[in-house]
Amino acid sequence: MEAKDYLEYIVKKIHTTVIATVDKNGLPVTCAIDIMDSGENSLYFLTARGKGFYNRLKNNADISLTGLNGYDTMSGIAVSLRGRVKELGAEKVTELFEKNPYMYEIYPDENARSAITVFQIYEGTGEWFDLSKKPIERVGFSFGGADVKDNGYFVTDKCIQCQRCYLKCPQKCIDIRVNPVIINQSHCLHCGNCYEICPANAIVKRG
Repeated sequence: MEAKDYLEYIVKKIHTTVIATVDKNGLPVTCAIDIMDSGENSLYFLTARGKGFYNRLKNNADISLTGLNGYDTMSGIAVSLRGRVKELGAEKVTELFEKNPYMYEIYPDENARSAITVFQIYEGTGEWFDLSKKPIERVGFSFGGADVKDNGYFVTDKCIQCQRCYLKCPQKCIDIRVNPVIINQSHCLHCGNCYEICPANAIVKRG
């Protein structure tokens, strides 16, 4: 899938996410926010200008969010991202209400909607984490010009091919047919077992 597909999945399959911001003291605050639309490189949500959430967004444009789709842990697909937001104002309010008609029950008339403003998540990096597959699937993505950085555990040339990392890996996602061995990042849990067991200190953590 491409970045736009992950963004669309958040809107259509998850919809309600938990967004983290920081308050004026730099302390984390979370709240449940519906992501109401996506574009090629954007996500859109709305809030009211009187809310503390609005003030936190205006004071610091950096946010992170996570959403989960599934009946239980082992059927779950989580999508998380970090990004930056900007306020669009009244632009797209009508469009978002039309695409999410339940909002008319919360704000039933134009007078009630006068305090509503739209925010765009215009750039960011994200991660798709699918526990419903065997082995698990993990994919990083970016949008709006942001760069995906290495994240997880990687094997260096110090590897002595003792294979202890493979034996302790719960997903058996380490290719021991090559030297140095290679961790398949698409199936790695990021548990750190390989890092802790390596006698040669050949495994490094990034991100």
